[in-house]
Amino acid sequence: MTDSVPAAGPAASADDAAPLRRPRDRGRNRKPNGVLRFLRDVAIIIVAAVVISFLIKTFLIRSFYIPSESMEQTLVRNDRIIVNQLVPGMMPIQRGDVIVFKDPGGWLDNVPVPQQDPVAGFFEWLLSFVGLTAPDSNDHLIKRVIGLPGDTVACCNEFGQMTVNGVPLEEPYVNLPNNVGPVSGDDFEVTVPEDSLWVMGDNRYNSKDSRYNREGPTRGFVPFGNVVGRAILITWPIDRWSWLDNYEFVFTGVDDTAEGG
Repeated sequence: MTDSVPAAGPAASADDAAPLRRPRDRGRNRKPNGVLRFLRDVAIIIVAAVVISFLIKTFLIRSFYIPSESMEQTLVRNDRIIVNQLVPGMMPIQRGDVIVFKDPGGWLDNVPVPQQDPVAGFFEWLLSFVGLTAPDSNDHLIKRVIGLPGDTVACCNEFGQMTVNGVPLEEPYVNLPNNVGPVSGDDFEVTVPEDSLWVMGDNRYNSKDSRYNREGPTRGFVPFGNVVGRAILITWPIDRWSWLDNYEFVFTGVDDTAEGG
């Protein structure tokens, strides 16, 4: 008996001739997904940048502008500066540091707040939120630290100099009117109390600083708690870009005299 071979019937022919299924074109669905993914990534980057900027502004550095002439020629009106907010919390304040601080009480005149366009106000708020502008600069002051807690600051000696703990200071940063010798128009002698600072403007004859606020609630001293930070850099205008010096050499020997006394 011979094995029979099944004949190719109509069904087999139909299966062999069935058309191949066309693969799905996935490319048409990729484009919208790709755009959405791109927009999502951009949104994440923007949010992350805003959060990081806010954290930097809150805890590390902050921008301020200079509203007056009291620190000329070190700082001039409308300079933009960067302030290190780790001072004094994590880094000590030193004599000669230029610091930004909140009004201890009565140092600033009451200035009416000008009306602002809502759109401009929103953008100013947004930029201030990330630390690129400082709408509250008029609520703060900037001066140079002359006396630390326990220091005796006096002016002026027979040569018109300031003294700290009896050590005369040669102050290269001071801006005086022509033909004027003394570095202060008013004589004084104070001892800086604990947790406070004695500050003065570099433009000595045009600065409402510690000397002229001795009738106020803090007797002219700036409490450590009012200090926002130390000014470290001029960022604008470009031609004034520079680091701010604390002229440490000016106060050489001051600590030795204080310890010896």
